[in-house]
Amino acid sequence: MTADETRFREQGRPDPDALLAQAGRKRGRLKIFLGMAPGVGKTYEMLSQGRRAQAEHGEVLVGVVETHGRRETEALLDGLEVMARRPIEHRGRTLLEFDLDAALAVKPRLLLVDEYAHSNAPGSRHPKRWQDVEELLESGIDIWTTLNVQHLESLVDVVWKITGVRQRETVPDSVLSRADEIELIDITPTELRQRMAEGKVYLPETARLAADNFFKPENLTALRELALRRAAQTVDDQLSQAMKRAGVEGPWAAGERILVLIGPDAMASSLVRAGRRLSDMMMDAPWTVAHVERPNRVEPDSARGRSLSEALKLAEQLGAANVVLTGDDLVATVLDYARRNNVTQIVVGKSHRRGWRAWFHRSLAPALLEAQNGAALHIITESASGPAVPSSPVPKRALQWGGHLASAALVGGTILIGEMIQNRVENANLAMLFMVSVLISGLAFGLWPAVTAAAFAAVAYNFFFLEPLLSFWIGHPADVLTFLVFFAVAMTTGGLTGRVRDQARATARRASAISALLAASRRLSGAARKEDAATILAEQLSAATSGKVVVFLPHGEEIAAAAGAPALEALSTADMTAARWTWTRGEPAGAGTGTLPNAAWTFRALQGVRSRSGVVGFEPQALLDAENERFALALLDQGAIALERAELAAAAVDAEALRRSDRLRSALLNSVSHDLRTPLATVLGSATTLIDFGKTVEPAVRDDLMLSIREEAERLNRYVGDLLDMSRLEGGALVTRRDWTDVRDVIAAAIERVSRRLGHRRVQRDFPAALSAVRADPGLLEQALVNILENAITYSEDGSLIETAAYEDRGNVVISIEDEGRGIPTAELERVFEKFRRLEESTDRGGERGKGAGLGLAISKGFVEAMGGRIAAASPIQDRPDGTPGGTRILISLRKDSAPGATT
Repeated sequence: MTADETRFREQGRPDPDALLAQAGRKRGRLKIFLGMAPGVGKTYEMLSQGRRAQAEHGEVLVGVVETHGRRETEALLDGLEVMARRPIEHRGRTLLEFDLDAALAVKPRLLLVDEYAHSNAPGSRHPKRWQDVEELLESGIDIWTTLNVQHLESLVDVVWKITGVRQRETVPDSVLSRADEIELIDITPTELRQRMAEGKVYLPETARLAADNFFKPENLTALRELALRRAAQTVDDQLSQAMKRAGVEGPWAAGERILVLIGPDAMASSLVRAGRRLSDMMMDAPWTVAHVERPNRVEPDSARGRSLSEALKLAEQLGAANVVLTGDDLVATVLDYARRNNVTQIVVGKSHRRGWRAWFHRSLAPALLEAQNGAALHIITESASGPAVPSSPVPKRALQWGGHLASAALVGGTILIGEMIQNRVENANLAMLFMVSVLISGLAFGLWPAVTAAAFAAVAYNFFFLEPLLSFWIGHPADVLTFLVFFAVAMTTGGLTGRVRDQARATARRASAISALLAASRRLSGAARKEDAATILAEQLSAATSGKVVVFLPHGEEIAAAAGAPALEALSTADMTAARWTWTRGEPAGAGTGTLPNAAWTFRALQGVRSRSGVVGFEPQALLDAENERFALALLDQGAIALERAELAAAAVDAEALRRSDRLRSALLNSVSHDLRTPLATVLGSATTLIDFGKTVEPAVRDDLMLSIREEAERLNRYVGDLLDMSRLEGGALVTRRDWTDVRDVIAAAIERVSRRLGHRRVQRDFPAALSAVRADPGLLEQALVNILENAITYSEDGSLIETAAYEDRGNVVISIEDEGRGIPTAELERVFEKFRRLEESTDRGGERGKGAGLGLAISKGFVEAMGGRIAAASPIQDRPDGTPGGTRILISLRKDSAPGATT
């Protein structure tokens, strides 16, 4: 079964996407009462229908209704349950707003919510009431609401031009398109103005002002037309979706939809303009421009492809949607698309063919006229004096005639082979030889050369091998049937073989394009930086278009060239002006466009999901081929998304850095609030005591106060040093130097620095007589050891032992510092080097005074890793004499180098 037959058999089958969307629906239903202006009766009608719904099935709740003091509207609230509003304090005033949480808790069957475009008071969950409605719909509650047409986002500028009033409260058009029902509340402008004069809309003084400004007859007439059109468009969209779900074939002429068919010829642009005019005559009916690609046909030359590309660009500029269809059967492909999209008007062109083309090539217009049913057909004829499309006949003629000549030569060779076989083999079936030549011609050169080979083969077989020989006459009646059958079979097999070959080439071409797009997508998705994505995009576009490409990225308020392929080109002032225009407006500019066409390059915007990511410049000839242009545009979309993703990734990194910085700042503030204020308070108290009672203080007390001042000042100095070291580590400002270092000397220097804090603790040294030198920064290593020793002093009792050792294995020199403190729980061993990680322990100086800021081990880890070493915490190898585990062992491993090197 062919693809066309399958497609026609599937006609009448419901659209799978529409069915899935309907099956997966769990939302509530939304009904909008739409009006042209305030006062037409939207709220009145909603409440009237709500009362009827209450009488029929109950469970109707009024969420919020604005009656504006109208007695008739207030009377309709009798018998309906009205929700209490939620008070919100704002600038000293109490505002009453719709209570979203209460509605979600009650979850009625039907909820009435007036004024869909209302802006909620600051402090509400959502800034707009339509967002409240969306949350209610997602929870499965049916909603009825009211809306004036001037509040639609797309009509704000139009309404402003009509009325001179710019609406501040708007709703997106998409929410109206998703509405399940729209009921248009329509009255004439005269009736509305009469209601205003009677005081049914505003107070008399307000009504007079409104009638002279917003509610003028011409304004109301224009707004009424907008409301009618918007309601009709929404209903038409709903009809199309309903037809797809039910599998009903179109067209249904409830709303006009126009399809313009174009090809790579001189009429393409004329057809597009005709479609635009037809759309205007049909009240701005939606229209689509379509081109059908047929795999069984040769590709158009560059000039004809350029004509098609320009026509598609023109259609986009004039507001049409573009689509490229694929199918062998042109008529079936067009009609299938028209039925699925409820097309009511089809526009085609009819050229004036002359000579043999008029006999052998049937026009599309008569074929559509016979096959289509339901849609109107508009035929645009070609002007006799219309401009011809310039072509490049030399390459095309060389390609076509080369295939025909090769096919003829192949048949000639078959004649020679047949003569040799006939002289040696009696009754040989030479027709099969000619059939093989036709098949070879079709596989090698395509459809029409295969047809040429079939015609030559039939004539040659008759002339050289059927009686009478060397004559075009057929001597025997039986040979007439043989000749006709041979000719028919040769033409059929040749045509089928050529078509298969052309389809295979087209399929391979599309597969190659898809593979290239996939490869480009993978490379672009792997780009972590915008500059990398720009470079990859330039390379892929240059390879796809076989031309030069330059990519611009934003740099402040301007754009700057970020990448180019094959190389980054310097552009002229005119080119840069066109690039800036594209960046500012998002429209194509430069050569081959309607904006700044004197530029040497063509520029396209990289439009991401949220905003423009950059601009790409091409050489003009790179986009002449329509297929190349589509591939390039697909790459532009991929590149724009990749650039936007890289920008978001960079923003995420910055946000993470800010988050970490905020966390560090918070931790530092917490540390300052306690660990710095405690020694400062001690110093201040001791100094104050000495100043106030210096002469009466006992010498021993004075000495103790002086000692406290010195110790707390040293402690404060250590805290500040730790904070500065951590800032260097966090900011990446740490610079290390590499000197050949004996770690035994560094350990001894570190012990000497903490000697005054040891108290009665004993330090044991276990160093070998000979130890390999390592390349390290002696200053950083000493500070790391000092921090570890101070940690051991802080968390060990006075009189305990601290063991320091150094040894080496095959590749490393290892430093070990072990204390007899309480020890670190196994679960905490991996986390002991985190910033601000502290054990809640008191020390020999009493209470909380000995606790540090929790940065010492974190700084040691940073210093050791900066020197290329490793640091780890472990439990001691041996337990305490009483058998309980205790103490902490810190190990530092520094890699040995085989030979001395220069310091860094």
